[in-house]
Amino acid sequence: MDKPRESSASPLMVAKAVFWSFLGIRRSGDYQRDAVRITPVQVVIGGLVGALLFVLALLGVVWLVTH
Repeated sequence: MDKPRESSASPLMVAKAVFWSFLGIRRSGDYQRDAVRITPVQVVIGGLVGALLFVLALLGVVWLVTH
């Protein structure tokens, strides 16, 4: 029988999980908690937003250096 789902993850929880995953640093307990609360759709959206912010930050640094 499936375990009952805990409460849904907040956007801040998703952002933190994506950030730490980008760095490759995750504690086992955090991963287990996130696996129960965060849905795949939240992970995909969070990953896309995180990647977009990363690219924009890189473009901003390049713009600052070249101007």
